[in-house]
Amino acid sequence: MIARVYAELIRKGKKTLSDVPASIREAVQAELESNGAVGSE
Repeated sequence: MIARVYAELIRKGKKTLSDVPASIREAVQAELESNGAVGSE
């Protein structure tokens, strides 16, 4: 799932949550929260 890819990029510091397309931002946020890394950028 693309949300996991974005979540991994956020964890690595390559992207921020604001870089994620709005259509999948909630899914990426949920992925980050489920793995203990909240991306609040």
